Amino acid sequence: MKISTFFVSALLGLSPTFAQKKAVADQRPNIILVMVDDLGYSDIGAYGSEIKTPNIDQLATEGIRFREFYNNSICAPTRASLITGQYPHKAGVGYFNVNLGLPAYQGYLNKESLTFGEVLRGAGYSTLLSGKWHVGNDSLAWPNQRGFDHFYGFINGASNYFDLGKYGEGPKVELIEDNKRINLPADKYLTDEITDHAISFIEEQSKTPKPFFLYLAYNAPHWPLQAHEADIAKYKGKYSIGWDSLRNERIERQKAIGIADPNQALAQRDQDVTPWENVPYDEKLLWERKMEIYAAMVDRVDQNIGKLREKLKALKKEDNTLIIFISDNGAQGGYAGASPRRPQRNTGPAGSAGSYVYQDQPWAYVSNTPHASYKNNMHEGGISAPFIAWFPKQIKAGAIVKGTGHLIDLAPTFYDFAKATYPATSRGVNINPLPGKSLVAVLTGKVQEVDRGGEPIFWERAGNRAVRKGKWKIVSTYPAYKWELYDLETDRGETTDIASNRTDIVNELSADYEKWAERTGVVDYDKIKPATPIGAPAPRPNRRPPTF
Repeated sequence: MKISTFFVSALLGLSPTFAQKKAVADQRPNIILVMVDDLGYSDIGAYGSEIKTPNIDQLATEGIRFREFYNNSICAPTRASLITGQYPHKAGVGYFNVNLGLPAYQGYLNKESLTFGEVLRGAGYSTLLSGKWHVGNDSLAWPNQRGFDHFYGFINGASNYFDLGKYGEGPKVELIEDNKRINLPADKYLTDEITDHAISFIEEQSKTPKPFFLYLAYNAPHWPLQAHEADIAKYKGKYSIGWDSLRNERIERQKAIGIADPNQALAQRDQDVTPWENVPYDEKLLWERKMEIYAAMVDRVDQNIGKLREKLKALKKEDNTLIIFISDNGAQGGYAGASPRRPQRNTGPAGSAGSYVYQDQPWAYVSNTPHASYKNNMHEGGISAPFIAWFPKQIKAGAIVKGTGHLIDLAPTFYDFAKATYPATSRGVNINPLPGKSLVAVLTGKVQEVDRGGEPIFWERAGNRAVRKGKWKIVSTYPAYKWELYDLETDRGETTDIASNRTDIVNELSADYEKWAERTGVVDYDKIKPATPIGAPAPRPNRRPPTF
């Protein structure tokens, strides 16, 4: 029987050499974090969708799913929390990737908040990022300057999926690869390219003895809705039943799966969504096309995750790899419309490089099933996302747990798996301590939800606020500063505001919020509100057909 030198040294009481320590350390798991963009709670099969996502669903059935996992309701603040393990204000991105003149709102990651790239690289991991960044536009704040060995993708908040020049007027799709500006090739689709570059990074990295950390940040299914026509064709006619019937179908599947508790109150019907039966026939065909494209984009992400897993198998790395799948916020409400920030283009058919269509609120209402509201709102539809973790060595197959995790919990989870030390100082700077809790105990089946030690979870963005503490949640939507209160054990659909009946709970949680806001750098939104707010949904059009 062959016994390792390290084991023999331990038996003899000898100190292992550095090389021996390194050999043991290199058995730590590879980590892949997959984040999709603007995907609703119910948009994958494992959470009740009709969209074909067999590869993601396999991760779920062979891994663990959370019923409750929270983000920060919109792109940049979510990514700031994810990448640093901090609340977004503490990391410098309390509003968006724009500078509002205060440290908590500077619009890029500060030096006091280390990225998981920096911490894991310091712990001996290769650090790889392919996809969307969105936490600092200046080149000093790009991924290669914040701990990533390799980066391919785009820096800002959204991108086209095809080269626009192929369809008439339009600029090239601008990307970055390891600090070099490049363009998306004319015959490529960005979701595919994000995966292909991630695979090439892993292939190159496999020549080293190090474990790797890959942050795979897809922009799909974020607008503009653009997809391969062959993928769109898979869903032709699938959405002729309309959004009301589809939402009901998804709810029933969620109950059957166990994602939705049959005893839970479900969100009330969105009154801003026209009943499908009242939509004129010619408009229905246009609406169906939108959801067909959206589904095709999600389908394509799933295909690419399958391709990545095949590469892991070929490299004999899959058995020692933790994979986590999440979304950055709920689906986006509102209705498409021209604005200085989001101009109407539509120089080609819907789904092509020349189109600039959105999912719009009626289909987002389906995507966020069974929750209330949308992206940029602190009700459950805005901040709830799927959470799937797969790691056969340590995660029991098929578990569905309450979870109640938040983005701030992922960094400490990764550091636990990687046996990485989170420093108190770095380069002479005092580092913000991590406020989150490791998910390892939940993932490995020791407990059913995160033990927060009585500490609530907090949210604030553009005046929208919330606090979750145990089963209780208070929430307010700007410009109203009045707190609503919900018992999420029985009413996750947030149908019955009981604030007037339980003022004691409201007072307790609002006091918690004020203390958190003070120590985190949160400022009254009216004092920093930009002239053109980012993230507010466009209002419902007054009886006009969908834009194509």
